[in-house]
Amino acid sequence: MRNDIKARRAERRWSQAELGKALGVSRQTVIAIENDKYDPSLPLAFKISALFGAPIEGIFQPQDS
Repeated sequence: MRNDIKARRAERRWSQAELGKALGVSRQTVIAIENDKYDPSLPLAFKISALFGAPIEGIFQPQDS
């Protein structure tokens, strides 16, 4: 699954550690999500959505085959 979390985080000038703290996850988890290495759980996706004020489908897009 692709996402635009890195761009959204950069717009707000948040570090990966700051985003992780706001979401209750580690910086390493943020890195893995940003690099499409880890798909967040549904509860975490909802937290990300709420934090950025955008719908989940606006942040996460299906990976092209």
